[in-house]
Amino acid sequence: MVCPHLAYRREAGEKAFDHKRAYCTVMAAFCSPMRADICNDRFEFDHEAHCEVFQKHAAGEYDDGETTRAREVASVRRHSSERD
Repeated sequence: MVCPHLAYRREAGEKAFDHKRAYCTVMAAFCSPMRADICNDRFEFDHEAHCEVFQKHAAGEYDDGETTRAREVASVRRHSSERD
């Protein structure tokens, strides 16, 4: 079963791509390809068992849109602040 928080988008906020990319609605950010493998339960991964974002969100410890924990989100924030 695919993670219910996984979506595929071409754009979000100021980021845009030529093709759809994995997007985590909990982090409100695009995912790395490796994280998308976990979200899609590929290669014997299970998002409920292997994704810390899913686990913390399910436990009520990760607010929607919180972006302070994931490495890929930090790089998005850095690129966004460089434009300002």
